[in-house]
Amino acid sequence: MADRDRPHPHQLQVHPQHRYDGGPKSFLPQRGPSATQIMAVITLLPIGGTLLCLAGLTLAGSLIGLAVTTPIFVLFSPILVPAAIGVGLAVTAFLASGAFGVTALSALSWFVKCLRQGVDSLPEQLDQAKRRMQDMAIQMGQKTKDVGQTIQQKAQESGKT
Repeated sequence: MADRDRPHPHQLQVHPQHRYDGGPKSFLPQRGPSATQIMAVITLLPIGGTLLCLAGLTLAGSLIGLAVTTPIFVLFSPILVPAAIGVGLAVTAFLASGAFGVTALSALSWFVKCLRQGVDSLPEQLDQAKRRMQDMAIQMGQKTKDVGQTIQQKAQESGKT
């Protein structure tokens, strides 16, 4: 019994700060709508009603049009479906050809840019190749001279023995 009197730690106790006074006036605003609010309602009510009527007319027209054209679509579907597929394939082919053309032009411009850079740097590359050939010729001449001296030394050594 003592446990019932004490609140458990997992229980939540609510203490309301505001009490209900009672009476219908507590739910109503203290003062009436302002003049601008009244003018806004008077102005927007006919506009909203007109737009709602137009939306209803549009919905009714769409439903009537759908009811009239559905049998026509069903009758002509053996013609319309292949025609739609053909038009879709033609549009796809047109877009693909355009994409291939753009790709080809970009590849061609890249190739021309590479050629221009190559032509501009060609004299520098030729000078660099000449220097490499001269360095290689000097190295080969030195190696040939060294090999010749080594052969001459071995020949002299074998002649002495």
